[in-house]
Amino acid sequence: MMKRILMGAAALAALVPALPAAAQEIVVTASRRIDMTMIPVVRMKRTADFAILEVVVTGDTRDATRRQEEIYGMVRKAIDLAPRYGVELATGELIVEPLTPENYRDLGLEEGDREDTDEARFYVKARLEPGMASADALGRITRFVEAVPPVGRAQMEADGDLALSVVDPDQYRGQIVALIAEDAGATAAAFGPGYGVRVSQLEQPVRWVRASLTEVYLYLPVDVAVVPRSE
Repeated sequence: MMKRILMGAAALAALVPALPAAAQEIVVTASRRIDMTMIPVVRMKRTADFAILEVVVTGDTRDATRRQEEIYGMVRKAIDLAPRYGVELATGELIVEPLTPENYRDLGLEEGDREDTDEARFYVKARLEPGMASADALGRITRFVEAVPPVGRAQMEADGDLALSVVDPDQYRGQIVALIAEDAGATAAAFGPGYGVRVSQLEQPVRWVRASLTEVYLYLPVDVAVVPRSE
């Protein structure tokens, strides 16, 4: 019976739409209070792909045109310096993309808290490896931020808490389905040969939540029910 359940889950996973050509990178923010009862027991825990920290470049030169050029000039210096410090730059909100010499001037400038002040925001990312401490990633980002030289009156500083990002969460769908199938098979077997399982919501996209300082839970919001095999 368990073999049939596993084969069925594999068949369902094969029906999932193909992944998009360009994998999306998703930001996973810190959750101060996670209601674990809302997350399925069967979930995949893994190290996130990146530790990610928002930074802000602020300029307060009185002349608006010069102020904006100084801000963009510092952003460009950050792009050029990033490889030397083992970090990457990105722009976006929930979904981020690389910040490059080709698109950095697309960064929108916002008014600062003070008069004659503008600011640009983007992310600095440090790639995480299994077992890597968040302090190591944060230290790498901090050293980079401190190393970027100012341009005119423009200054760059970190803003906010360290977050995580995952590249293309849907690539783990097959592994998550296999975990669900294994658990469902074991659960049904405990009730005897006359029982199987009914699984719904498999068509839902993979979801995520932060699990620790460097790890995330990836899961499908499925509903698994043990039912008599006659149903």
